[in-house]
Amino acid sequence: MLIYWHLQSSCKDRWRQVLAEADRVKKKHLLTLEAAISKSQTDEMQSKQLQLVIPKALHDSYLEEQKAWLLSVSDFSSYVLERQIN
Repeated sequence: MLIYWHLQSSCKDRWRQVLAEADRVKKKHLLTLEAAISKSQTDEMQSKQLQLVIPKALHDSYLEEQKAWLLSVSDFSSYVLERQIN
């Protein structure tokens, strides 16, 4: 599992760098505080197995189709803990 914390102002280009830097890691996670990333970008992230993790308070800035795919920080933390146990 590869986790990137992204606290800069824009996720626009960074997520593509994550893909390039971690090409051997199948599923990647990108934590960001950016609201309302475009659907075309989140669709591409999803197709490249890059999971976007965003605080629940920002989920309402995304379209309904995107929300179904987003992970909250809380859900991501549970996922990581589960992976640690198994």
